[in-house]
Amino acid sequence: MNRIHIDGPWFKDQHGRTLLLRGVNLGGSSKVPYTPNGATYLATDFFDHKNISFVGRPFPLEEADRHFERLKSWGLDLVRLLVPWEAIEHAGPGQYDEAYLDYLTAVVEKARDHGINLFIDPHQDVWSRFSGGDGAPGWTFDLIGMDITRFKGTGAAIAHQTYGDPFPQMIWSSNYNKLAAATMFSLFFGGNDFAPETQVNGVPIQDYLQAHYINAYKQVAERLKGMDHVLGFDTMNEPSPGFIGDPDIRTSDHQLRMGDVPTPYQTMLLGAGFSQSVAVYNLTLLGVLFRGTRVIPAEGYSVYCEGYQDVWQQNGVWDTDSRGLPHLLRPHHFGFRPDGNPAHFAQDYLRPFVNAFAHGIREIDPEATIFLEADPVLQHEPPMWTDDDIPNIVYVPHWYDGVLLFTKRYLPHVGFNAFISRPVIGKNNLTKSFAKQLGLHQLWAKNYLGNPPVLIGETGIPFDLDDNIGYKTGNFSLHVQAMDRTMRALEANLLHYTLWNYTSDNTNARGDLWNGEDLSIFSQDQQLDPSDINSGGRALEAVVRPYAKATAGEPLRISFDVNRVIFEYAFRHDSRVTEPTEFFIPRYHYPFGYHVDVSDGEYEKDLENQRLIYRHSGKDVPHFVRVRPLNPRHEPDENAFWRNRLMIVGAVVLALMALLSGRKKKDNA
Repeated sequence: MNRIHIDGPWFKDQHGRTLLLRGVNLGGSSKVPYTPNGATYLATDFFDHKNISFVGRPFPLEEADRHFERLKSWGLDLVRLLVPWEAIEHAGPGQYDEAYLDYLTAVVEKARDHGINLFIDPHQDVWSRFSGGDGAPGWTFDLIGMDITRFKGTGAAIAHQTYGDPFPQMIWSSNYNKLAAATMFSLFFGGNDFAPETQVNGVPIQDYLQAHYINAYKQVAERLKGMDHVLGFDTMNEPSPGFIGDPDIRTSDHQLRMGDVPTPYQTMLLGAGFSQSVAVYNLTLLGVLFRGTRVIPAEGYSVYCEGYQDVWQQNGVWDTDSRGLPHLLRPHHFGFRPDGNPAHFAQDYLRPFVNAFAHGIREIDPEATIFLEADPVLQHEPPMWTDDDIPNIVYVPHWYDGVLLFTKRYLPHVGFNAFISRPVIGKNNLTKSFAKQLGLHQLWAKNYLGNPPVLIGETGIPFDLDDNIGYKTGNFSLHVQAMDRTMRALEANLLHYTLWNYTSDNTNARGDLWNGEDLSIFSQDQQLDPSDINSGGRALEAVVRPYAKATAGEPLRISFDVNRVIFEYAFRHDSRVTEPTEFFIPRYHYPFGYHVDVSDGEYEKDLENQRLIYRHSGKDVPHFVRVRPLNPRHEPDENAFWRNRLMIVGAVVLALMALLSGRKKKDNA
């Protein structure tokens, strides 16, 4: 395989053809250990964070061929491969899991055998498993003396493992604003500015954390260097500012308001063992609603171990008076940098980290593409890139249908625009809004990052919609509609994407094995016939789509009508490209073959490899390709439009004749 390269806003192959990348995140359960089973609904051995193994994530090596074969057959030949920091360095600082690195290398080699490209995703959510998500090793909390067994009692985090079932849907995301995760993100990105007193063996905490993080992924780069199907590395999944940029820690102004919502100052005091009356919000079909307040009682002890001082007390944010009562010293501590300028997370803290990470990886692989994403929760713009910043980047924001994701209800006429925090009403308005929201990411990439390619790193739908209706009835038509709505918005912008997600051990009962999420496009429980490559797939009518894999020029328009199974594509050719345009035409949609209509030139079908090869003419005009099914069940009736209207006209004429005849008889009488 030849390495894909970047040319302006496009990906190109070795022939100069423009590529449209379609793929998937692999996989949802890679967030948790394989041994012992780290599924979040299991509390067993949760706190024993050093004696674990991720060997077997995303699947046992002996199963790899079948899973990659399935993805390839669905046209999903780009993988965003989840590799949590914890998987590499769980035993302690500088102690790398060589068995896992061996396994990971073997999985990546299997992907190459099946013609699948990939990039590494240093995945995390709300910092770590122990703060309610995944990502960082448990020892990162040890560095500052946080006791992970005390997170529940002090309100520092809400975790499925310690909360139990039923676990409120999407409540895990509220951890971004709780003490454990918010503190660690603040230290990781901005410790030098906001916690200069916090050090590890004389090394500033920010420098210590970032050095270990980067060195961990350099171990991966060492194993994978020279593999041309490995495009490069993401820098961090969904990086969060923590407290950075918060103008006043006495107030809470967060979008993710669910359950207990303490202010930043309150979450600090709860961690110190002081009872607090906090706001409570509930997630409803009408949105997130304020339900009142409740007192979180102090458990009589600090979240910090004996011998360690509270990080934010140590750095002068708050202190206790002579009576032992807390008082706030610096309410605006996180709003400004030490030089007095406002603190801007993306520009001042994320950008330097991305550059440092990229330099570390490129010491090993100088040609590695770096995938950059910004904070998805606040929907903030990416940092402003300059000539001083690293080149050869891809912008990989995430986008979801927020109403669908948070409520697990498919509402065809109701949506939400997170960029302007407003609801969207009406089916047509939703279609336009979704396309416009995704298009905004392209605009940001152009205005802030120098117009690199934009690949939507995560998008998808929950499959446990409407109280598991699909599992109960076997009817996934709502899921197809929901997924197709998202896919059409992606296609409207000619966007590359990796769907969230493919989980090899997904089940209807436990989903992706993480915090109650169930977004996998494959499940063991839907796999009724293991010999059928499509068995186990979910909403494949919308997931599996024809597209132009390699275009001899510039793509102009792509569309796929799921109901009529009609694919259309237009492009403008580049005279410098001599290789033909290649399409993926899935057998899944066209089992009996297909018609091809072209504006000019000639084509060749390669049914065995699900390819259509098109050679345009030399005419300097946009070229058009249309694919429609041979199957009579889907065959479009080209004359139906006029025949229906003639029938209507005929019916009207007959009605008028009858009316006139009746009047004539009446007059004669």
